[in-house]
Amino acid sequence: MEAFNSIVTKIDDLLWSWPLIILIFACGIWLTVRTRCLQVRHLGKALKFMVKNEEDGEGEVTSFGALCTALSATIGTGNIVGVGSAICAGGPGALLWMEVAAFFGMATKYAEGVLAIKYRTVDENGHALGGPFYYIERGMGAKWKWLAKAFAVFGMLAGALGIGTITQINGITNAAQNFFDPNKSHVLFTLAAGTSSETAITLTTVIVGLIVTVAAALVIIGGIKRIAKVTELVVPFMAIIYVICGILILICNVTKIPDAVVQIVVGAFTPKAVAGGVLGVTIKTAIQKGVARGIFSNEAGLGSAPIAAAAAQTKSCVRQGLVTMTGTFLDTIIICTITGLSIVITGAWLPELGLSGAAVTMFAFQEALPVPAQVCSFLLMLCLMFFAFTTILGWDYYAERCCEYLTSSNTAVKVYRWIYILAVLVGPYLTVSVVWTVADVFNGLMAIPNIIALIALSGVVARETKEYFNRENHVLQK
Repeated sequence: MEAFNSIVTKIDDLLWSWPLIILIFACGIWLTVRTRCLQVRHLGKALKFMVKNEEDGEGEVTSFGALCTALSATIGTGNIVGVGSAICAGGPGALLWMEVAAFFGMATKYAEGVLAIKYRTVDENGHALGGPFYYIERGMGAKWKWLAKAFAVFGMLAGALGIGTITQINGITNAAQNFFDPNKSHVLFTLAAGTSSETAITLTTVIVGLIVTVAAALVIIGGIKRIAKVTELVVPFMAIIYVICGILILICNVTKIPDAVVQIVVGAFTPKAVAGGVLGVTIKTAIQKGVARGIFSNEAGLGSAPIAAAAAQTKSCVRQGLVTMTGTFLDTIIICTITGLSIVITGAWLPELGLSGAAVTMFAFQEALPVPAQVCSFLLMLCLMFFAFTTILGWDYYAERCCEYLTSSNTAVKVYRWIYILAVLVGPYLTVSVVWTVADVFNGLMAIPNIIALIALSGVVARETKEYFNRENHVLQK
């Protein structure tokens, strides 16, 4: 197992090194140029469209429902754990590079939304299917169908092998375990010989694991319409709770914000001036960690969000592209910024504290919120659990659509659905370190065909954008 883990880690490090990061980053810059910085000029319109659904468009769910389905998979542990790990590894400056990546990533997400609607298929029953596999095949031509199938295979494997199942249910049960039974006083059994606390399974883990599995199954079996209905309620709710906590931290520490901003800006270009060289942080590390974590958080360029966008009830691909774009704005520009500022203000990232993962954000909340530490722990646990649960729902939808494209069989999709639910059920009892790495590899492999398609079809995106706003201006002039 150690040999396998070592091989997978090397593949992951190679895949998510500079070439892929630069490719995704460059794609966002190119699309920003082709759309004439649309993410700035039309952000207000995008936010308006986000909450104003079309009533007579084709599709299965509302535009807001499609957005919430996509956000359910992107707003997750990356917003809590990912931001902290980026700042710990790359210094405060990593947060600025996350924002830069998100800015250009908004253009990428816009293009994904446009192409998802333009090249989707909608049958007589209103069932919609679209995403990178369709805009590769139908946009680039049938000779590229192998690339579309490769994306779908990677998407299925990413969902089933961890990113939507094992890692998420582990995050939920661990959060519950650490809050309700941190000392593991109620161990039911161990997974290996001996009594190691690492292999001990507690009553809390079993109960929470079963509850989440049943809840996820009830939603997943209902398909996209039920997933969208649940995420329309849960995603705004969990995001609002987290944002309120973050804003309260900033209000209570308003005098420390200017210094935190200086640390972030200086750290982005001269990290050692901030970190004092203790971490060996360089500008290369700050950029790499910030950009990589930003991509993982908002998934711009990975090709996941357009699968959900394709189900939206809309007549305009540009309109849905604008709605899809708001996902990156909310995920990274808003939520990740609040998390990052909280971490920098409280110094939770400093190496002398020895914190990592969710503990970094937990420390920041406990230090800065004017409420008892136990209340902070409960709120963060609640957010982690909701974030991870909705990620299970969102990634099931992505993976099922990939399966549907590959097999064109409802039976195959139903079988895959039950395999997915089974993975959620057994997830709390599996080791997740290698699963995260495997999932990272498949995410990276998903990104490659998607980015190729976005660059190849950037002219289509630019043309559709120009025609839409020309029509809109013509109507206004009348």
